[in-house]
Amino acid sequence: MTQLFKKWCTDPKLSQYDSVDLVRADHWNHVVGDENVYLSLAYLGALEKALNGDIDFRYTIFYNDKLQPVAASYIQIMHYSGGDGDLKFNDTFCRVGDHIKSKLIGSIDARVLICGNVFASGENGFAFTDDIKPKEAYKMLAQSMKRMAQEKETNGQISFGLLKEFWPQTLNHSNSLEDENFKAFEIDVNMVLNVHPTWKTFEDYLDSMTTKFRTKAKGVLKKSSDLMVIDMNLNQVIAHQDRIEELYLAVLDNAEFKFGQLNAQAFVNLKQNLGDRFTLKGYFLSEKLVGFSTVFLCNDKADANYVGIDYECNKEYAVYQRMLYDFVEFAIDKKLVQMRLGRTAETLKSSVGAEPVNMKLYIRHRNSISNTLIGPLVSSISPSEFELRPPFKAAFA
Repeated sequence: MTQLFKKWCTDPKLSQYDSVDLVRADHWNHVVGDENVYLSLAYLGALEKALNGDIDFRYTIFYNDKLQPVAASYIQIMHYSGGDGDLKFNDTFCRVGDHIKSKLIGSIDARVLICGNVFASGENGFAFTDDIKPKEAYKMLAQSMKRMAQEKETNGQISFGLLKEFWPQTLNHSNSLEDENFKAFEIDVNMVLNVHPTWKTFEDYLDSMTTKFRTKAKGVLKKSSDLMVIDMNLNQVIAHQDRIEELYLAVLDNAEFKFGQLNAQAFVNLKQNLGDRFTLKGYFLSEKLVGFSTVFLCNDKADANYVGIDYECNKEYAVYQRMLYDFVEFAIDKKLVQMRLGRTAETLKSSVGAEPVNMKLYIRHRNSISNTLIGPLVSSISPSEFELRPPFKAAFA
């Protein structure tokens, strides 16, 4: 890889790299700390090593006038082709593509800058220190993405810049992106379980449920009792990597929209690089792997992220439902305050206690006229409707 070092302006200074191996680690770590595992160089290195060639990566460190690092951003550059009328990167990118491509992109190719992580929901693309005001930090980020979009890429011109996804508590600052002509919109919610402080064991959790949902939970545990659940170590992940990929792709094929596609090597790299910060549970039936789930630890919070399921076994043995309760037990055992269960299956996740949290994204087209046109398109995007099924007694609701 060739280092890309660019000083686009004198205030702020920027250093940009196209490989995580070139990033100045002390400056990056000074900015991002250890709060977000998705911004750790260990995670980013695992992802880049597995997916280099499918996705282009950019890492930017921002400096103040004293040449002190004050912010850092992680960009994935995705390619979409629409020769047959579909917007594609492996599979569908997300619902925003369906709205935009039919009106604006049509059958042309498009490359999109994504500040964030297409494989994980949340604020996983940007961080800044207390040495800079939030509004100034977001302005720096927006301007750097605009400049990047104007650069002539070897593999084609950038069409869009997308920033994903911001939690409600951040919107007071991130909404300043609209001052830079980014258009805000929302897609499906993130289902989040807040761990009640009285839950010291999984039994405490079950006792906090109404009779109906406690009976349901115990029914799932009974149906799945023939499953052997193992926290897989690196050697076990390597041994089962092909099956892991097969199960993972089975879930992607059933998803209404996808943000991107991993491969078997990515799971191996993640376990190797992250160790205990990445848990991969294997669900075995008569020594056959019929499912897996993953959790990323972010201090006192965790993300339940990728899963894989053998759908021929799922109904009889309640594989996916068992995973949801195991996520809860994991959060309690690790004394976490929050387990983020992600999008999809909102009603089912609500039945284990997760609540919906709206998240906002921002998009901007490189061309100012086209950017004006996408405003009404993205404003028409809204989260899917679903039924909430709160499981807890009034005292725990």
